[in-house]
Parts: sequence; structure tokens; C-alpha cells
Amino acid sequence: MPQYKNNATGKKGKAGKKPGTFLNFLRYLSFFLIIVLFISLFTGGSTVQNGASAEKSLSEILSYAKDDKLENIEVRGDTLTVTPKADSGLEQMTSRKDSYSSLYEQGFADVIDEGKVAVTVVEDVDVAAILLNAASVILPIIILGGFLIYMLRQAQTMNSQNIGFGKARARVYGKEKHRVTFADVAGNEAAKQDLAEIVDFLKNPKKYQKLGAKIPRGVLLAGEPGTGKTLMARAVAGEADVPFFSISGSEFAEMFVGVGASRVRDLFDKAKKNAPSIIFIDEIDAVAHKRDARGGAGREDEQTLNQILVEMDGFDNETGVIVISATNRVDMLDKALLRPGRFDRHVNVTLPERQDRVEILKVHFKNKPLADDVNLDMLAAKTAGSSGADLANIANESAIGAARQNHDTITSKDIDEAFERIAIGPERKSKVMNDKERRITAYHEAGHAVVGHVLPDSDPVHKVTIIPRGRTGGVTWFLPPEDRSYKNIYELKDVLARAMGGRVAERLVLGDDGITTGASSDLQNIAELSREMVTAEGMGNKLRDQVFNSDEVNFFGDRAKIYSEKTSELIDAEIEALSKEAAKRAEAVLKANRKSLDALATALLEHETLEEAEVAKILKGTTLPEQAKLHE
Repeated sequence: MPQYKNNATGKKGKAGKKPGTFLNFLRYLSFFLIIVLFISLFTGGSTVQNGASAEKSLSEILSYAKDDKLENIEVRGDTLTVTPKADSGLEQMTSRKDSYSSLYEQGFADVIDEGKVAVTVVEDVDVAAILLNAASVILPIIILGGFLIYMLRQAQTMNSQNIGFGKARARVYGKEKHRVTFADVAGNEAAKQDLAEIVDFLKNPKKYQKLGAKIPRGVLLAGEPGTGKTLMARAVAGEADVPFFSISGSEFAEMFVGVGASRVRDLFDKAKKNAPSIIFIDEIDAVAHKRDARGGAGREDEQTLNQILVEMDGFDNETGVIVISATNRVDMLDKALLRPGRFDRHVNVTLPERQDRVEILKVHFKNKPLADDVNLDMLAAKTAGSSGADLANIANESAIGAARQNHDTITSKDIDEAFERIAIGPERKSKVMNDKERRITAYHEAGHAVVGHVLPDSDPVHKVTIIPRGRTGGVTWFLPPEDRSYKNIYELKDVLARAMGGRVAERLVLGDDGITTGASSDLQNIAELSREMVTAEGMGNKLRDQVFNSDEVNFFGDRAKIYSEKTSELIDAEIEALSKEAAKRAEAVLKANRKSLDALATALLEHETLEEAEVAKILKGTTLPEQAKLHE
């Protein structure tokens, strides 16, 4: 949507005004005075005499005068220019005297009175000396005055900027023709239904007021990053056809205490003047996180939060201003903000389901030419757990990849490459592995695939490759046949076992040489999932149906255990038991299906990449051994 200019922060100075003119004058004047100073220093404050004259001491000049050999002595300050008589055989001479005394005081009284030498005193004006003296007085005054004027102007500039410092910097969207509506938001039907009532409140407030219903003061949109919370808020404004003030939580924060609260007041004042309207605060957790004992009334973030609480609680029911906020960290928000009367509605913007993903993909591929082999339903099935932003990125990367290959249309291969590039990383075709590394990688990925194919509660194998991607040497994909909201303990244990399949296959085939760093990421994933199963899901053996939250923060801001050391040891033992169980099940499957493991590894060494149907054909006839069964 086009944005309206905020005049509160868009002020300009007077046209044509040049505040630097006076400073330029000071620079030129200072430069001129410095030149004069250097000239005076080099000239020594006196006039340069023409011609080369021998310099004599004052006593020698006096002796020449007594011998009646001098015609004239010209006195210029402390410099004497002596002109001898023509028949004296002397040349013109110079000498110096004390500038504070006369020739009478220096022994010339008799020769002058007797008329043996004529004395001429020249009152010479030393311009350089005068300028130097003037500069030594005037220049500091000018520099000090210029500095004071400059500082005053800087203060005026800062004051003019501070006038808008406490103003809210919200983007304002008005009633445009091409506004966002619910039709532009694919999926999340439940969230759209909740927000449709907000739109009706804004359009027909009297319908609810006459029945005694109060307009909700705030709506909190919560969901994973990229699920479309901001787009959903814009759609509410577009459907209601009202002004929409958009700002992020971080824009309230400032190093100066009180600025955030001032911006909150300004934002709500503007929204009230344009009511009915919507205020949208994105990432509100930046300024509305939980207050604790470490805080204080003087903290800038807490002053901002307090002002938001006051403004939301101070709304009149007839103002027609609704606050919509978005966050992916509801657990960090202050309880005072979440209570009824402030954020009355909590709307969960969830990750899209399969059918929602199909609709989202249709939106993002709408203006892109697709080849006949493209199946968006199949792509939607492969992208379980992806957000709307992820799907948009896949569509864009597909178009880029097709252009890179000089295709006229986007093919299914372009889309698959884009999906794999985003999910794991680009192919590292430049990485060259030796034969030993290729064999280790082939058996590693084959181990994942065989264990995942055989175990009954594992997702089916979608693709296996030993081409390096991102940070991995190879990849085995497991894609669920349908979206699931829950996973049971058997499914999670199968995930642990197939993750352990790579390391077990390496050790089974290559012995100790197969214990490499290639399984580090698998082992890390196993450790993380095992800990989550025990501490968060209550899936331990001895600690069944018990959870242990390790995210508690103590007074000093450190994570603190809220259980005993004995319980901590039990948790570690449970995690170790899950890992060992996974390794035993993977080893049992691979020993029972060794021929299939070798066949799949050989095919990977030959073809490098195998699709789902090819994997299923090679692994046909595999069996589940008794040691790997969890239930009948």
C-alpha cells in the first residue's frame, strides 16, 4: 500500500538559507591573519633594507664618527644606516642599537653636538607589526565568538530535531484501491474467522453497542515466524477500510529514558484522531517482556510498557481504536498485557496444513509460467512444517533456478531443486570426495534408509543422495504421508533408531574405521530429541508422565534447575537408555538386512541419487527382526 507522509517528522528549514556562510567567512579571515602572522615572523617586524651593507658594531661606528669619516646616520627604530664621506674610503654600513635608548645615551652626544656627523631619524610605520599586534588581540575574540555562535546554532538544530524525537514513527496506510483483504491471505481459516468479527466491530459498532457488547481493545496474533501475522493484520485493516498505523516494537526503544513512552502517547493520539483505526505493533515482545525484580521504574523499556498498558486500559469504548500485536514469543510477554481488557482476543496463526499449503502455493505461483509436469499437491505434501514465507521462498527460488537454466517455464525439477536448496543447502559440486569417503557416505545414508524403511512407525523414504549439500556429505529424506499434530512414543523411537542407522552401518561394515565425524549431526539430534522426550514429553521409562522444565530463570538471570541432583542423574540415565535402545534396534535391522544395505550402498555409489520408487524397489523383501520390535 502507498504510505502517507508523516508531517510531524518531515519538517525542513527555510528555503535558500545557508547556515555555513558565516563560518566560511571566519575561515577566510583566520587564514588571512595567519598569513600576516607568518610574514611578520619572517620579516622580524622591520623593513628590509635594499642592497648589501656591512654590519658594524656600535663602537666602531662611534670611532669612525670621531675621526670625522661619516656623512650621515639614518635611524629607523633600532637599525642604523651609516653613510660615510666620499674621501673616507669606507662603504655603507649598518648597525643596531638598543631600541629603547637614543644615540645620545650610547656615547654619540659629543660627535653629534660638534657636527661631525648628521643624524636623521625616520619615523617608519611597521604595518606587519601593527597587524600582528591587532591579530593577537582580535583573532582570539573572533575565534571565540565564532565558536559560541556555532554551538548556539548546533543547540538550535538539536532542539528542532528533538521536537520530533518523541513522535511515533509509524507507517500510516489509508483507504487505497489496492488494499490487502482476506482474499489475499491463503489458509489459516480459523484465524481469519476470529478476525472477521473484529472487522465487523469496526464497520458496525452500534450493532454491538446496543446489545451492551464492548469492542475488543486488543488482538494478539501469536505464531511461528513467517506464518503471515503481519499480512493478517493488514487484511483486517483492508477489510474494515480504516487507517492502519504500523510500527515495530523496537522502534519505541531509545537510549534516552522517556522517549519510548512519549512515542506511545503520540501514536495513540494519532490513532484516536483518525478513529475508527487500527494500531499494529509488530514484534511487541521487544518492549513488553516480563518485568522482574531486576527492573526498575527508571528503565526505558518498562516505562514504554507501562505507557502501553495505560493507553490500552484508558480507551473509551466508543473510540473505535483497536490494537493488533504480533509475536512469536508469547511466553516472554508481561502478564499485565495479556489480561482481558487489554488483549481480549488471542489468535493463533499456525503453520499451514496441507490443503492450506496448496492454496498458498497457488498464490505464489499465480503469475509464474509452470510446466505441465508441475504438481503443486505433491509439493504441498513434501513441505510439511513449512510456513507461508518458506513457500514463497520456494516459489521465488524455483523461478530463479529456471532462469539460471534458461528454461521458458518452471519445471518440476526446478521446484525440487529449490525445495532441497532451501531445506538443506545448495549442492556442493566442487567438493571432491575420495573413494573411501564416498563409500563411507554411501553406507551411512543407506543405513538411514534401510532402518527407516523397515521400522513400522517411521515415515517413508522419499529420496537418498550422496551428493554433498550445505554442511552435509549426503542426505536421506523421510516425508510423512500426511500432516500430523501429534507423534506417539513409537514414532519418536523410530526417529531415534533411523537417525542412529548411519553410524551403526558405518561401524558394521567398516569396523572402527567407520567411526567418523560424519555422524556428529545425527548424534546431536538424537541427544536433543531424547532429552525433549524425557524432560518435556514425559516419555522416560522410570520418569514416565513427569516433565522437568529447565527454562526457569533465577534472580540473577541464570537458568536454574528446579529439580534435585538425583533427578538430574535419572534424566541423564533415561537419555542414555533411549540412545542405546535406538542403536540396538538399528543394529538388529541392518544385520538382518545386510544384503539390502549392500545393494543400496552400491546403487548410491553408481547413481549418487535415488528417488523413492528406486529405493523401494531395492529394499523390497526386507524384514523386521524381533529385536527391533516395540509392539506387536
